[in-house]
Amino acid sequence: MDPQLTTIQPGGGVVIKLEMLWGKFRRTWLKIFRKGYVRRMQELRKGSVNPCPHDVLDPRDLKFYQNQEGYYWEKEDDPFTGRDRIPFARVGLAELLVFSLMFFLPPLILIPILIGKALSFWVIFGWLVVVASLVKGGLIVWFFRDPERPVPTEPGLVVSPADGKLVLIEEIEHDEQIGGPAILFGIFLSIFNVHMNRSPIEARVIGLTYKPGKYLNALRPESAKENEQLAVKIQELSVPHRPMIVRQITGAIARRIVCWLKPGDLLNRGERFGMIKLGSRTELVLPREAGMEIVAQLGQNIKAGKSIMVRYKSEESAPGND
Repeated sequence: MDPQLTTIQPGGGVVIKLEMLWGKFRRTWLKIFRKGYVRRMQELRKGSVNPCPHDVLDPRDLKFYQNQEGYYWEKEDDPFTGRDRIPFARVGLAELLVFSLMFFLPPLILIPILIGKALSFWVIFGWLVVVASLVKGGLIVWFFRDPERPVPTEPGLVVSPADGKLVLIEEIEHDEQIGGPAILFGIFLSIFNVHMNRSPIEARVIGLTYKPGKYLNALRPESAKENEQLAVKIQELSVPHRPMIVRQITGAIARRIVCWLKPGDLLNRGERFGMIKLGSRTELVLPREAGMEIVAQLGQNIKAGKSIMVRYKSEESAPGND
């Protein structure tokens, strides 16, 4: 585990600081007014190590420390699992709330004032502010959506780890992390795409590497090397246990990488594992093998967990099974 990954959002940010401040207030309130609830949650809590720099009273306190070993609650004991059914990214709910207040509150204030007013420069300007705020607010709500996806189940498939436009398919003679020839896929995510990242295969997490960096436009080729990024190395659970890399890369607007994985975690194909907030780039690196079929096409708009990137031979004919 990269020692820099002390939280699921290593780049920090204003909103995460606000959330942590709110968490401090919430824990104080619970200790004073909800002692029975606190006691009950402590009885249900599993694990022996506190991975957080603060007290852990209920599952909400673990939000930013899911990538650390320690306390946890079984799903049936977590009273907040209902939030997973909300059609928005759970790790982005705070941003959604903050930006909604920023863009929807001004229209709520201005509309009652402007209605019935005679046309003038300031009235027209006010209505323009209302329209612009509503459009921006709508885009923010649209950005944080997190729809369910049907995931292909055919053996040997590798699905896309991100929504967006496939802007790069490159052959690599030797990739150190893959340990041989590889194929690199580059996916550009605009602000209109769903920004949840999903596992391309059924896999075990082998390692994570974080690299601070710049915030260049994600369409620029050099952004893949110079921008802040987090690489997740996974290994296929089934034979021949292929290694793969999913790389989350920030962009000019998207400056917050989120990943809640840790080494040893198991992932289903198409399972969510993180997101990049507000426009970005995701790369997928996988072994190049004889007989593999590259299904995705350059310029194609693809869907995370749904669009097929590559089809490998069935395991009976895969390398190492002769």
